[in-house]
Amino acid sequence: MFDLSRLRVLHAVAGHGSLAAAAQALHLTPSAVSQQMAKLEREAGCVLAERQGRRLRLTDEGRVLAAHADRILAAVAEASADLDERRGRVLGEVTIGAFPTAARGLVPAVLRSCAEQYPDLRIRLREVEPYQSLGQVAAGDLDVAVAQDWMNLPVAVPDRLTSTDIGMDYADIALPPGHPLADRTAIALLDLATEPWIASTVGTICYDWLTTTFRRAGHEPRVVHQAAEFPTQLALVAAGLGVAVVPRLAADSVPPGVSLVPVEPVLHRRVFAVWREEADRRPAIRAVVGALKVSFAA
Repeated sequence: MFDLSRLRVLHAVAGHGSLAAAAQALHLTPSAVSQQMAKLEREAGCVLAERQGRRLRLTDEGRVLAAHADRILAAVAEASADLDERRGRVLGEVTIGAFPTAARGLVPAVLRSCAEQYPDLRIRLREVEPYQSLGQVAAGDLDVAVAQDWMNLPVAVPDRLTSTDIGMDYADIALPPGHPLADRTAIALLDLATEPWIASTVGTICYDWLTTTFRRAGHEPRVVHQAAEFPTQLALVAAGLGVAVVPRLAADSVPPGVSLVPVEPVLHRRVFAVWREEADRRPAIRAVVGALKVSFAA
């Protein structure tokens, strides 16, 4: 008989491809993951994984057992959701992964309100980019992802996941002090095609949106600085080093002299929540998603 906790370890190794990444997702040490894998191999009576440099490649037997583990863990999660639904109480633990702006500007109010309303519910927050968070929900590393995509660059939601929109986050152009377009009531994005741009970092959806949008219009944006956080981008704009697109969820602290000008046509990104289908009936999931919508609308 296979130990359920060891099947979780195999599932994490299959999804992440290395002991270190699996250990981080499971909040274990790499040594503990290695020990659990060794015990599982003894239970299975065969080798389940082989090292390839820093990666860990599953053997054929490992892939077979990992596929069974995926179904077993999904069934266990569904059983837990059924019992939670029958009890009708908001309890247990929910791990939320949120992109940085939401982790700062949206989720803290959710944590506070849920702590006040549901004393038996424990929520943990991780700051995760959408490109990673959806896969982590599918793998069972997160219960809920707060993700975002842009109107012309949608993010595909993996199979077996459920999603709902939290709200639309409109964006403005941040212009430095004295910029000739600062007095306009609206700006077309392509009016700024030749401007120096301050963008999010390479590999994020916001960077991909900026470069894709301009390239589709036949322009290559001149990205002169990259910063992961919008407050840093705004500080660079305030220093006169370029312009930036700033969603309003991130515009809570605008430096003096920086002008935020609306975009025409309107520019926005969608903020949405994602969770596993088998957890759909958990009162805790419904409570967290509902609190996210209330927090966004506030």
